[in-house]
Amino acid sequence: MRYDFYAFMDRMKYIKRWQLMRSEREENIMEHSQSVTLLAHALATIRNKCFGGNVDVAKTVLYAVYHETSEVVTGDLPTPIKYYNKNIHGAYKELERSACENMVKKLPEPMREEISPYVLADEESEEYKIVKAADRLSAYIKCLEELRSGNSEFSRAKKTIEEDLLSRDMPEIRYFFEKFIYSFTLSLDELEE
Repeated sequence: MRYDFYAFMDRMKYIKRWQLMRSEREENIMEHSQSVTLLAHALATIRNKCFGGNVDVAKTVLYAVYHETSEVVTGDLPTPIKYYNKNIHGAYKELERSACENMVKKLPEPMREEISPYVLADEESEEYKIVKAADRLSAYIKCLEELRSGNSEFSRAKKTIEEDLLSRDMPEIRYFFEKFIYSFTLSLDELEE
């Protein structure tokens, strides 16, 4: 029997983000997922090591790896549409969940038990909340990149995302801003100084 899970996941590289905005550099959900994974790992580590947290770092990282699984079926619905109203958002959440459930079925039975908890994440968990924050942080960093390239199209998104992130009761986000964000505004030469 043939199983298509990984072939579908590999197609993440074809699904573009930021479709309603002009970008200096296109971004796909595969590279976005890697960014979110890296940032989620950082945020979970900061919470545990700097603020006495006890989140499961491995679980956080695996949630991040699979956080865009539904989009290999649904595509990337732009944020203004996804959150236009509660009905659309609720219907889209159901569609995402259904897409994830169907994706899990594309794995051999012995693998499902190991992988499905990360594809079908516990959205109430602290680990998932960190992934959602990392997702926004990745979007914020994309805004910085675009602005650094002279693309003012992302200035409002930067402001909105920054306000959202800093309004969260998550000291690890403030720590990341204090220690790491400025470096994303620098050129390679400036980073090497």
